[in-house]
Amino acid sequence: MSGVTIGVDVGGTTVAAGLVTADGQVLEHVQAPTHARGPGSALETIVEVLDRLRDRARARGVAVSGVGVGIPGTVDAERGVIGVDVNYVPELAGAPLAERLGARVDAPVFVDNDVNALVLAEWAWGAGRGARSLVMLALGTGVGGGIVLDGRLQRGAAGSAGELGHVPIAFDGPPCVCGGRGCLKAFVSGTDIARRAEERFGRPVGAAEVFQLAATGEAEAAAIVDEVCRALGAGLAVIVNGLNPERVLLAGSVAKSLRPLEARIRASLADYAFAAAIAATRLEILSLDKDATVRGGAALVRYETDRRRTRA
Repeated sequence: MSGVTIGVDVGGTTVAAGLVTADGQVLEHVQAPTHARGPGSALETIVEVLDRLRDRARARGVAVSGVGVGIPGTVDAERGVIGVDVNYVPELAGAPLAERLGARVDAPVFVDNDVNALVLAEWAWGAGRGARSLVMLALGTGVGGGIVLDGRLQRGAAGSAGELGHVPIAFDGPPCVCGGRGCLKAFVSGTDIARRAEERFGRPVGAAEVFQLAATGEAEAAAIVDEVCRALGAGLAVIVNGLNPERVLLAGSVAKSLRPLEARIRASLADYAFAAAIAATRLEILSLDKDATVRGGAALVRYETDRRRTRA
């Protein structure tokens, strides 16, 4: 067997990682609570899972050819330095993560936004395979995006391209964690859906439960879900009209709850987007397994290795 890469997905609650082959197969999967050693301990957890996977690679007799890490926030991918807006792992803000991890694993380390990594994985081995233009919208605790246009991942001048959760869709909408108002995230993220439900029901209600209640005809939950569908249609219209990609992929925990409502989302999109642009774009709601984000890190290694070799 040839060498493998290690893909790492850093989340606010869990760090997941795996050994991934060149064709995207996950041979080993490990995970640990992000802050298992207490607040501020994300880096220690990342190092721990890397060490475990390096041991497993040695046991299999394979070499680790690179490490890819997805982070929930902006990243200077060229230098592997984390930005300042990493709300779920704030202790990593400003960290030269690629340098720190590279010194430990003796292999190239690449770091990027987690949804950038995820869209690369779907482009390489999943629902986006074969497309020249592809946009991923990840709807979970927060809302992130990844953009591939003309066969290239778009990162932008400051590493914030793809922050589609912070596209404003309502001038006087609710405040968002980013400091803005009326952002798409403030309507469709799991956190914000749960917050609105708690305000209406007077008790803690998770986003998945809101969708379940709406399906039974509960009026308050149905009103929230209707707002989610309309807001998502408007956000998707920004993507479809503004970028006109071949494919748009929705992923994440909220996306799974939205799968039975696909017709409503498409109808809402049609209210805001050009018909010709919609006709040229294939919209798909994915139900990804737990290995998908791990493959993201591996796809990042593949993409960056090729990109930097070509540039050289």
